[in-house]
Amino acid sequence: MTYRLVLAALALACVVTPSRAETCIASQYGVGDGYHGKRAANGSIFNTYATSPYTVAHKTHQFGTVLTITNLANGRSIRAVVTDRGPFIKGRCVDLGRAGANAIGMGGTARVSVQ
Repeated sequence: MTYRLVLAALALACVVTPSRAETCIASQYGVGDGYHGKRAANGSIFNTYATSPYTVAHKTHQFGTVLTITNLANGRSIRAVVTDRGPFIKGRCVDLGRAGANAIGMGGTARVSVQ
């Protein structure tokens, strides 16, 4: 019984505690690499041009998590939903579809804050 209460308290703390910002290199995917129109890891069809909502791939955040991604070079940001896994290149923490990358003024890659 006590074990269950401790687990419940820990689960609640994880939900209530705001996450820290992650700073890394973001990349763009979906155009010319064969991902557009294919199934994302959460089962949805990936649309690199989608703007409502913007979609991103992240290695560890749960599907459906809404992340704020800010381009550190120009301060532009978007809110995007995690629908896929990746990127799988060392030093990168998030892949954005083309619409999201364009919205934050990103070329192929950019240094971003993810929260």
